[in-house]
Amino acid sequence: MGSFSGSQANSVTLVAADQDRFGEYRGLGVSAITFKVTPKDNQDVFIIENTFHEKGGPARHLHHDQDEWFYAVEGKFTMEVGQEKFTLSPGDSLLAPRKVPHVWAFTGGNRGKLLIAFMPAGNMEAFILALSEAPRQSLLRKI
Repeated sequence: MGSFSGSQANSVTLVAADQDRFGEYRGLGVSAITFKVTPKDNQDVFIIENTFHEKGGPARHLHHDQDEWFYAVEGKFTMEVGQEKFTLSPGDSLLAPRKVPHVWAFTGGNRGKLLIAFMPAGNMEAFILALSEAPRQSLLRKI
């Protein structure tokens, strides 16, 4: 997958397995995030890979302007969207609509991996960049 930004709008960009599009590391306590597809503007899609090395996940939250799509690549995840609970195993996907509170946690396996797409991207790239630089303990909870 590649970026759609700037002069690379018509170029092909390969992002290798477990690698970030920009070659950066973004740790978030129990997990790390790699950018796979970055938007050229706020209306494009933004896709990240969220890899968990410990059980846990983010606090319940919602996005006012983005739908969030999850695809389980590796491990087992417990997801809640609104009041509904789901278990995702490799190959399963789930769409969390905008303005609906949601939360997820890696709950099983040696490692967990989700592909997450934000549609439209909005300011999610900048938010994740800021989040990965903030103090880790206050942002993520462990199960």
